[in-house]
Amino acid sequence: MRGCLCDCLCCSRVMFSLLLVFSSLYTIGAGWIDMDTPVDKRTTTSLIDGSTYHLVMSDEFNVPNRTFKDGHDPIWTALDKSDDDASSAGGGSLQFYNSSTVTTTKDGMLKISTILEKTEWNRYDHVNKTYKHETSYFKSGMVQSWNKFCFTGGIVEVDVIFPGEPFIGGLWPAVWMLGNLGRATYESSTNNIWPWSYNKCNRKLQQAQSISACNAQNHFGMHPFQGRGATEIDIVEVMAGDSNGPLPSTDPPISIPYADMTLQVAPGVPKNRPQSGGLPLRKNTVSPNGHTEFLAQTWYDNLTMHGNTSINPFFYGTYLAETKPYEPVTRTKKQAFQADAIGALHQLTPAHFNRVHTFRLEWQPGPGGRIDWFSKGHKINATFSMEGDGKGQDWVHAYELRDKSLSDLMGSQVPAEPTYLIFNTAVSSTWGFPYDTPDWCTKCFDCDDPKCACAFSPGFCQMLRQGDTAFYIDSIRVYQSKDHKAHVGSKHTLGCDPPEYPTKDYIRGHEYRYMRNPPFSYEDKHPLRPIQKGGAECFSDKDCGSHVQHENLTEVYMNSYSTSDDASTSNATEGRGKCVKRSASQKWFGSETFLNVCQCNPGFTGPRCMVIDHIDESISAHDIRMSGSPFQEFELLYLTPFMIFVVGVMAPALMVILIFTVIRKKKQAKTNPHFYQKPRTTFNNVAPPGRGAGFVVAECVPLATAKNDHLSITGRSV
Repeated sequence: MRGCLCDCLCCSRVMFSLLLVFSSLYTIGAGWIDMDTPVDKRTTTSLIDGSTYHLVMSDEFNVPNRTFKDGHDPIWTALDKSDDDASSAGGGSLQFYNSSTVTTTKDGMLKISTILEKTEWNRYDHVNKTYKHETSYFKSGMVQSWNKFCFTGGIVEVDVIFPGEPFIGGLWPAVWMLGNLGRATYESSTNNIWPWSYNKCNRKLQQAQSISACNAQNHFGMHPFQGRGATEIDIVEVMAGDSNGPLPSTDPPISIPYADMTLQVAPGVPKNRPQSGGLPLRKNTVSPNGHTEFLAQTWYDNLTMHGNTSINPFFYGTYLAETKPYEPVTRTKKQAFQADAIGALHQLTPAHFNRVHTFRLEWQPGPGGRIDWFSKGHKINATFSMEGDGKGQDWVHAYELRDKSLSDLMGSQVPAEPTYLIFNTAVSSTWGFPYDTPDWCTKCFDCDDPKCACAFSPGFCQMLRQGDTAFYIDSIRVYQSKDHKAHVGSKHTLGCDPPEYPTKDYIRGHEYRYMRNPPFSYEDKHPLRPIQKGGAECFSDKDCGSHVQHENLTEVYMNSYSTSDDASTSNATEGRGKCVKRSASQKWFGSETFLNVCQCNPGFTGPRCMVIDHIDESISAHDIRMSGSPFQEFELLYLTPFMIFVVGVMAPALMVILIFTVIRKKKQAKTNPHFYQKPRTTFNNVAPPGRGAGFVVAECVPLATAKNDHLSITGRSV
């Protein structure tokens, strides 16, 4: 039996090793690739190292009327919830995210609308143990690929048209990325997780970083002594409005509207930080009489910018302090910490708000890595360049951040977490709204209330009333390298649960953190619903995507590399689904009712079969654990040096005490012959109350009263 067990363990270890090797041999699959992606977009060349990167994920949004409600799409989830930031200290979120604001258009774009519409709900106040009535006057959309599509490292290209008017502030559109351990707007999941990217043991910071490198046992499949977090990379965030000329402290001069390109990371610089509104002071400043006026400030070195790009002097990060009782999460004084925003402002033009522009991020993860932001540029003349009118094809290397800048100052690193994509448009009183309002101005945000007009930027409410205000995304594409030696940093991986950075078991063990708060949570059993394959009510085949007959460009691309004479020449799809009759279980007025519902063709899914049934082909840390020996599930006992010292001292001490106890008892046995003898029992013929005469009662008699070690029995009449 022991031999069989050993053989089992050996086989499990071999399988585990082989799976790890397989996961390191990176393969490019078509699991996440949109069949509509043009053949010439299946590869790209890095603008940093010049090597070839291969497409691993894309969405062209070419099929109109797609829906993104939870359970409708295998890549994206559009939220139906309030923003937790609205109830946090200093939070200014005013929108309610509603999946109905997200769809795809006839001309092949993802559309996120922002509208004036009231939403009312009752939020549970856990401090006062009661429900509080909440109202939001704006509806908007957030789409995220959390826990569906994740990647680590590579190139992201996104084609966008920003919403609203360029010179009217108030909207906050963004394309950004977040580590899978944190779910955007679910503050319970990001508390002391966002935006950590720190893999060193620092006892002073251990409580502030939930998953610390100081932890010998992180549980839930996490690796010991590995610091984890959910770092944020903002590909582009847009500030619209009118600054009436260049903003102060920007070099070169930047005006609103601008794009913010940022890495948000923890731990942050704790002291002598740059002050908001001014560039970091790199040297001490001295007055004319020789006295030091200002000390040099502590900030990251070697941040490189090109074109119309400046350090962002208005936001250097957030101090996440001890929370207030009414906030949705709890953070103690010892858990408070500083997070840094290492960002740059990139000039935008009005053209960014009415035609498609491309932004690009190249991300090499981990120690030695780097992050580079790019935008398309256009030459105006021989001496001056301006980005953004869409006529040029030249890339502008807007911003560059290297890992050395992080590690040298705070010991943090370029993120290496499995990361997901996010599109959203927020409405926040802290972004693009008037900074200073008159004392007489009522601080309210209802466009239908005349008293609130002074709290908005001029024209904001009218813009939302008149036009179709929407954020458009024409396409999103992710590329990765097959050769990890061709770039700096760590290798590129696909999947939300890679063996090097597992997340699945942790999320399963803390599902409540990734779910909506009451009253919305009553509809949810898990953070994500299963993808619905067909089943939507229909009236004709067209309702189920039968009219969608696109050429499968993935097959075209694969066949172009095939040497077989039998390569298929027909690559067109024959519709995505059909409308069929399904018998309902209910009977109305004695007659059976039939419903017409969508039935998806192979390879397509969603309630109306409008989307490709993407398959996650990545290696999962959870699957590796489940395929191994059940003994691997037991956590190993870790002994610290102090524990070993204590055991080493106590074990001999216990042995000495045991030896002396045995010796002492032996000596007592010699001096007292009756020491080891058990007490005897005598029985008296005494009946207790209520019993008849002659009832025998056992009575314990001390050994000293027993004579000649014989049992003494006495009888007494009652």
